[in-house]
This record gives sequence, C-alpha cells and structure tokens, in this order.
Amino acid sequence: MKKYILSAAMLAVISASPLAMAAANNILSVHILDQQSGKPASNVEVVLEQKNNDGWQKLNSGYTDKDGRIKALWPEQEAKPGDYRVTFKTKPWFDSKKQESFFPEIPVEFHISKTDEHYHVPLLLSPYGYSTYRGS
Repeated sequence: MKKYILSAAMLAVISASPLAMAAANNILSVHILDQQSGKPASNVEVVLEQKNNDGWQKLNSGYTDKDGRIKALWPEQEAKPGDYRVTFKTKPWFDSKKQESFFPEIPVEFHISKTDEHYHVPLLLSPYGYSTYRGS
C-alpha cells in the first residue's frame, strides 16, 4: 500500500472553492468598517455602475459579508478602462442599528485605467462622516 502525503499548498488548491478563486481573479473589492464600533458593517448593499454618455449603467450589486467585505464585486465580464461608481446603501444598515445618519447612501466615483490591477474601495463609516481611499 502506497501512502501519499499532500502538502498544505496542494490541499489549498484542491479545496479552493470556485467563489474563492473568482474573488482572487476579480479586479474589484469593497470593505466597510464602522468607525464608531470598530467593527465591520455587514449586510450593506453596494451597487457598481459604469459611466457612459447617457449617465450611469448598473453593472452589478451585492451585500457585504460578516467581515464587511464584498471580495468580488466586478461582474463576470471583461473590465474596460473608464469611470465607475460604487454606491454604499447605508440607510438600511443605520436603521437596523437604530441610528440616525446624515448619509442615506455614499457614492464613490473612481477611474480604472489598468484592467490588470486590483482595485479595492474601503469605506470608513460613521453617522455623520466617512472616508475612503484606494486600498490594496
């Protein structure tokens, strides 16, 4: 009887889910952190749109996971250089916390010039302010 030993790396490749692999290849991810509590903001809808001559065209949407992340927001289509927007739909999340907020939604516009790079848009959120930047 022959014994086979699988390395941790081999096991990781074998057990990698299609979703995890898609996230690794996806060019866009987002993350929301509640500045007041220091915890992730889960179950927040985020909408991705592309700017064109007629305004904004919806490409995809999703909800943040328990870690406040959407690891693969780009739809299953080829990325093209251009202007894009992610809109964080924050009102329902604040309502669920029984908190008032000045910002019912937060649109963040950005430009993609290199489609072979990863773009990460984190949002640091509080009821009366927010900040964002290009993350990694």
